[in-house]
Order: sequence, then C-alpha cells, then structure tokens
Amino acid sequence: MMHKFFFILTALLLCGPVHAQQSNDPVLLEIGAQKIRRSEFVRDFLRSIGQDSVAASAACTYEKRQKLEEYARLFVNFRTKLADAYALGYDTLPSLRRELATYRQELAQPYLMDSVTLLRIMREAYERNHYALHAAHILIRMEQRQDSVAAWQMAMEAYNRAVSGEDFYALAAEFNQRQLTEQQRLYYHKNPAEGDLGCFTAFDMVYPFESAAYSLQPGEVSKPVHTRFGYHVIKLFAKVPFYGNVSLRHIWVREGGNASRGRARIQLAYEQLKSGQSFVEVYSNISDDAGNPNHPEGLMADMTCHQLPPEYVEHLALLQHEGDYSEPFQTSYGWHIIQLIRRDTIPSLEALMPLYKQRMTRDMRGNMPREEFIVRNLEKYHFIDYTKTLGTWKQVEGEWRFTAARKNDRRAAPASSLDAVVAIATDSLFDKRWVFDSASLVDHRPLMSLDGQLYTTDDFCRYLALNQQLGIRRNLASYIAQRYQNFIGEMLTRYVDARLETDNPDFREVMDEYRHGLMIFAYNDDKIWSRASADSAGLQQFYDARQVQLEYDNLDDEVYFWNSRARTNVYTVADSTLLTSAKAAKIMSKAVKKKWTSSLTRDALQKALKGDGHVDTHLELFEDGRQSTLTSGEWRPGVYLHPDGKGYIILHVESIMPPEPKKLSEARGYYLNDYQNELERRHVEQLRRQYNVVLHRDVLDEIVY
Repeated sequence: MMHKFFFILTALLLCGPVHAQQSNDPVLLEIGAQKIRRSEFVRDFLRSIGQDSVAASAACTYEKRQKLEEYARLFVNFRTKLADAYALGYDTLPSLRRELATYRQELAQPYLMDSVTLLRIMREAYERNHYALHAAHILIRMEQRQDSVAAWQMAMEAYNRAVSGEDFYALAAEFNQRQLTEQQRLYYHKNPAEGDLGCFTAFDMVYPFESAAYSLQPGEVSKPVHTRFGYHVIKLFAKVPFYGNVSLRHIWVREGGNASRGRARIQLAYEQLKSGQSFVEVYSNISDDAGNPNHPEGLMADMTCHQLPPEYVEHLALLQHEGDYSEPFQTSYGWHIIQLIRRDTIPSLEALMPLYKQRMTRDMRGNMPREEFIVRNLEKYHFIDYTKTLGTWKQVEGEWRFTAARKNDRRAAPASSLDAVVAIATDSLFDKRWVFDSASLVDHRPLMSLDGQLYTTDDFCRYLALNQQLGIRRNLASYIAQRYQNFIGEMLTRYVDARLETDNPDFREVMDEYRHGLMIFAYNDDKIWSRASADSAGLQQFYDARQVQLEYDNLDDEVYFWNSRARTNVYTVADSTLLTSAKAAKIMSKAVKKKWTSSLTRDALQKALKGDGHVDTHLELFEDGRQSTLTSGEWRPGVYLHPDGKGYIILHVESIMPPEPKKLSEARGYYLNDYQNELERRHVEQLRRQYNVVLHRDVLDEIVY
C-alpha cells in the first residue's frame, strides 16, 4: 500500500518552480487562512500528466476537461487533509522526523560536492578502465619520516639511475635491501623481478600512483611519486586494452633444465593447432598441467588482469575474436599458448557510475569533489580566516568585535592564532584519547567566519575532540594547522547544508513533497486505513448496504460476484499403468449411480490400484470464465477424464452453481478498500466544513492546457 501511495503522490506533487505575478495569478483554493494560487495548481497538474509547464496552451476538449476536474478533486482532498495534518502536529512526529532526516542526508549529498569535478573524475576512471598497465616500482618507505629530505633524496637517486639505463629490477632489489634492518637482511631472498606489480587498472592502486602510471608511455620512468606508503619511482612496461574479466584456455610447457626441449614441445603444440586439432585435444596431449582439477581442459575462467601473468594480458590484447589463439610465448614459468574464450566489454559510463561512487568512498579521489566544492563556496559565503587577517578582536558586552588593521601598519599581526590550541594539545590526539578542557584554553577569539557567523577557538577544540584520528605521532603545530583546514571545510559544509532549503528552491520543494508524503501516509493510516481495518462491525454494515446496490451484469461490479461454478471432486492417478483409465471409468460410473461420497469413491479407486500407488482427491469449485480445466462441453454434471503426465485426473462434476454475490470473507479486500474510500469521503466532507474550503470555479474554468 505504501509503494502505491508514494507512486500516486509523486505524480501528484513532484514539480518544478513556477514564478508568476500575483495580479495575474488568482487564488484557486482557500483552506482556512491558507490561499493556494492557480500557478501552483497548474504546475502540479501539468507535472502529473507529464506535460511541460511552458508548453503552449490549447483549447480543452471534453476528455481534457474531465482529467482536469478529476485532478482538482484529488488536489483539494489532498491539500485539505494536509492542512489538518499540520494542525494536528503530524509534522512533529518523532518517527517522521527520523525518516525525513535520513532522506534529507541522502538528498543533500549531490548539493555538497562539486558535480563537475565528480563527473571529470569518473570520466578519467572510465578512460583508464579501458586499459591495463604492466609496471614495476622502487619504493622508498617513509614510515615516521613523513616528508623527510632523506627519503626524497634516496628516491631521486633511484630515479636518476633508472633513467640513465640501469636495470630497473636490480635497482629495486638494491634499494629494498638498503632499507632493511640487519635482522631483516638475514632472511632476505632476492627476487629477479623485484618491484614488479604485474598488471592493474583504475582503482587497483592508490590514486597518486595510478595517475602517475597512466601518465607514462611504455618504457618511461616517473619522477618520485608521493603516497601514504612513501616515495615511488615507477617504470611502465606495457599499456594494453583490457577490461573486466576474461575466460581463456592455455597450454603450458615447463622449461625445466632443458630450454630447447620446452621450446620444441610448445612449437609442436602450435603446429597441431594450425593443422586443425582442437585446443582441448592439444592441451590434453601436451600441456604439463593436463588433468589439473583447478583448470579443467586448461580453462581459466573469469580472470582479472592482476590475476594473470603480464605476458598473458599482453598477448590477450592481440586476440580479436573468441576462439583465437596466440603464438607461443615465454614467461618465467615456461612456454605458453593461450586461447580467448570470452571477455567482458566495457559498459557505458552511466552504468558504471554507481560502482565508481562506491569505490571512490575507499579512495582519496572521493575527497576531490568535496574539496573543490569547499574552494568554490568559501568566497560565496564570505569566508574570513582571522588567522591570516590583520587586525584585533575585542569583547564588548559579551560579543566579539573585529577591528581591521590600518593599511601599511607594520606592527599589525593576525587577529587570531592557533597557538593556544597547540599549547593544550598532546600526543594523546594520535591515540584518540585527548580530552578538551575549556578551562585550560587561554585564548577564545574567533578563528573564522561565514557570512558573519563566528567560529571560535573553543569551537575548533570541540571539533578536534569529537573527530580524533588514530595516526603516527608528528609535530603538533603542523598537525593542528592541518586539522584547522579540515575544520574550515567541515564548518563550511555544515553551513551550506543548513541553508540548502533557503538557497536551493528545487531542494526545498523536494523536501516539502517528501515531508508531505510522510505526513499524509501517517494521517491516512490513523484516520482511515487502520480505523477501517479495525471496525469489523462498520465493515459488515457497509457490506450489507453495498451488496444490495450491486448488479451482476454491471462490469464494474463483477469482482463482487461469483460466475456459475462447477462443484467438482478431482481425483488424481499419477501412473495409468497402475490403474487403467477404462477401469477407473467403470468405478466412477458405479460411484455416480450409487451416490458414493468422495471418500468412498477414492477408497474404491485406491483399492483397484496395483502396487504402492496412491490416489489424491480434493474438492474444487471451477468458475466459469476464470478456469481452463473444464471444457465448454463438460460444463454439466458428469465424469470426465483428462490425461496428466504419466497418469490422468478424474473430474466428477456434481452440480453447477448459479451466479451469486461473494460473501464478505470471500471479497474482503475489495469491500475493505471501498469502505476506506467511503470513510475518506465522509472525513474530507467534514474537513471541508471545518476549514471552510472554497474552490473558485471561475478560476478553475479559465485553465487551459
């Protein structure tokens, strides 16, 4: 019922803004002191029928006038009940406020980020998702040496040596060993492909690393790239078309200690494929992993690029069609031939957007639309940072007053400072154990303002206490300065969020419509739906009065009547070899003649069965026009046999019942709906008198569309 209600309500209410001069916009509806103008009604009506409000008007036909009149009736009823709901305080219901707050939080998200930046980031990810990269890196770990000069210098040394032509894998091994402790070196085993990352695509790596890698051409080396792990020097080996998952088959020949023997075997496999043998057949005869239960018939299903050796990814890119196979190629594992079975095609950007948004929540690029939103709105809302603004603060009668420094005053200093916050901050901030003691704070000046609203040092300290983060201990002054920037962004976001209804008419209208929908749902449930469901005596009286008004031949009333019905005993014999239909017909003839009950008839059929078979029976009332079991020639008392799988069913039509009204229990849903509509009609009539509702017919009659 709720889904149906909101479907109707959305059509009734959802609409865009309309502006009109009151002199040309007469009052259409009055509900007590509330006046609803023609433009509001027309806007909602046109939206409900899917017509643009700026479309040219045309003369109203009879059908169009009927549609307008019906909508006017619904509109008056809805707005009258809404007025009463407000008068009774339905807008203050705790359950409504909780649901409305949840909805508002979701609705507000697009308004609190920069949509242009969001779309740009998604398009960037989409373009990158068309390709897989094969790269390696040299990592200079920083740990607690955040932004250390030594780490940067080591990274630059690695970069300079890499671009001069030294072997990248050897450099990665060397710089890895240089960062190990003496104890770690005892257990270190050199990897011939040190630093190799295999293949990856968008969202597989942290964003700065991903961006640097995608900016390279194969063979190029990046300058040091800073991430939370340290500094990376990246070398790109390959960039190939690849998206999603692939399924492939492979033939693998290990090299062992005889390289020429492995090369000869893989060449033999290749010649057999070219001669027309199936890939599966050649795999079974030659591949060294034939019979592997993890890869039946050499199949590797639904593999992502980072699950495959880079050489597989690069050779897959050369295969154009499903069923194509590669030339032999070598990896560190041996020799291979691969066959493309299936590969994903990249969906549209619109289809991937929900996935991208989800992945961005775990990726630093998810902060970029919000950061751009903050930058764009600081000026709009007249942001002032008093830690960078020269002047002084003074409290006058409990209010802070700012005096700007005179121009060219060399002794002028910023009006505010974070020094007092640094003075009371401790390393417990990094363990989420810091407690703000306002009595220990010696400086309470405002730090910033938005549209003249001041945010003091106390506000910042409370924000710090409520938003502590686990992290590595670092210089408190620089950490407090960084968190102050977070504070600015958070306060701006909250400020804009609080003003969304004021600054965005579209947002305000959607929120009002959702609020009204929740209110009317709760109001209807209290005043009409639940009351009708609980009033069994009233429903019975309504049924008695309604029944005498119904007519069997009226199509609108057909759901309240039974058509002619055939009272039928149905017997099911699952296997005709246990009881032939001819023998069953004789038993049924005897049963009809002697007027046996269905139980006696079933027992007789059961007794005649061979073996362990069973006869099922049940009573059925087949309704004329609403069943497909009885044929037109069987619509009279008699016995009829119908094939059914390996057996048959026996239909014993005892009698034909004439059409008759349904009992209340048989059509309760229909009568309950009608009773609810009747209660609503009475209730709205009472409300119209109570609120002196007036629909100005002359204004309604002038409307054309």
